[in-house]
Amino acid sequence: MEYKGYHASIKYSDEDRVFVGEVLGINDSLGFHGASVAELENAFHQSVDNYLEMCREFGKEPDKEYKGQFNVRIPSRLHKEAVIYARIRNQSLNEFVTKAIENECKRLAMHAE
Repeated sequence: MEYKGYHASIKYSDEDRVFVGEVLGINDSLGFHGASVAELENAFHQSVDNYLEMCREFGKEPDKEYKGQFNVRIPSRLHKEAVIYARIRNQSLNEFVTKAIENECKRLAMHAE
C-alpha cells in the first residue's frame, strides 16, 4: 500500500483474524489494522494523516521514507576491495556501491518475472 509517499507492509494475523500493517522506512512506529482491505486502507490513511498532523503540532519534520542514506557494516576485507575497485573505475565508493546495488536489484527483478 502507498499513501502520500509512505508505504506499508501488510500481514495477516490468524490469531486476531485481521490484517495488520506497519508503515515502512521511518523511525517512528506506525501500525494499523483492519478486517477488510477497505478497513485496512482507511486505517493506513488515518495513521499517516495522524502522524503528519502530530509532526505539525510538535514542529517536528516528518520522517521521509528512504532518505537515500544508510549505514552498512561489512567485513574490512570487502570494504578494502570495494575501495580498490572503485578507484580502478575512477568512481567514489558511493558510486561503486550504488551501481552494485542497482545491478543486484536488476538481476533479482529479472528472476522474479
